[in-house]
Amino acid sequence: MEMERNMKMKKTLALLLSLTLLVALLAACGQSESAETAAPESQAPVSEAPESAAPETETPAGEPVDLTILYEADDDMINNYSLLAVNPDAPFADADGNPVSDVYINTEGAAALINWMLSEEGETAAAEYGYADYGEYLFYLADGAPVSTAEIPEATEETQVIRLSTTTSVNDSGLLGYLLPMFEEAYGYTVEVTSAGTGKAIANAQSGNADLLLVHSKSQEEEFVAAGYSYVLPGFDSERLTFMYNYFVLCGPSADPAGVKDAATVRDAFAAIAEGKYPFVSRGDQSGTHTKEISLWPEDLGITADAASVEGYTDWYTYSNAGMGVCLTMAEEMGAYILSDKATFLTFRANNGIME
Repeated sequence: MEMERNMKMKKTLALLLSLTLLVALLAACGQSESAETAAPESQAPVSEAPESAAPETETPAGEPVDLTILYEADDDMINNYSLLAVNPDAPFADADGNPVSDVYINTEGAAALINWMLSEEGETAAAEYGYADYGEYLFYLADGAPVSTAEIPEATEETQVIRLSTTTSVNDSGLLGYLLPMFEEAYGYTVEVTSAGTGKAIANAQSGNADLLLVHSKSQEEEFVAAGYSYVLPGFDSERLTFMYNYFVLCGPSADPAGVKDAATVRDAFAAIAEGKYPFVSRGDQSGTHTKEISLWPEDLGITADAASVEGYTDWYTYSNAGMGVCLTMAEEMGAYILSDKATFLTFRANNGIME
């Protein structure tokens, strides 16, 4: 009897032990499956991190440029800017010299913009432009610059759109993008800007496609006036309203293989470039910058605004027929010398060579 009781007890213990082992095994399997389906956050791939966790850093617009100012502040490098109102009775003609009729010139709008740019507000804004960003002034008011105190009318439906034909330097430097919104917001005008070299900007006005000019080539401006394309606005003494200036600068690779930074004058610097046949990028577009550049080469080279005049120099002289920003980019890529207005070059450098 006692033996039978012991056998039953052993069977019961064995059953309980088996059940205990089975439960433990099932629990272990459950934990393993849970671990496989829910990995800890610390093991999650980096790419799955939320965007907000990324560091707030800005990517530079481009690589720092090597092109640098090597020569400046020579008396031959002053760069004057003038405003001219287009005469509504001018002998307008197209590029082939054919007369253009039915030309409408917005004289009231042009006068409003000129009077604002020559007002105390406009001139102060132009003179201060760039200092906060570049640590130096990009433009300066000319001594004896004309100042307007005329009342500026609000835009009407007929006078609202003003067509400004101008040079690339005041556009590429950002000056117009800074000034014009002030004028437009205050008086309700819309200024349509056409930007090209001074020669092309003037030709644009001669065909009747501009109400006023903002350019920087005295000789071409005087020809424009002499041909009857401009007139004296009320309150002023002349057609050409020269009100601000900056400097042309001779730029090149920092290594300066021609040694222009040690030249006595800018003309000597240009002579050194020509003598050594070092790469040079020319605007080649009859702009104010191009006009100034050709005046600085030694006369015996015979370099003029005509592309044919440099056919014997193509191994070092690039006649680009392009705007200032494009030419600066070319000079940077080629390791070449170039004449630029200072404002556009400083903008080019500050943007690491990226010109929009």
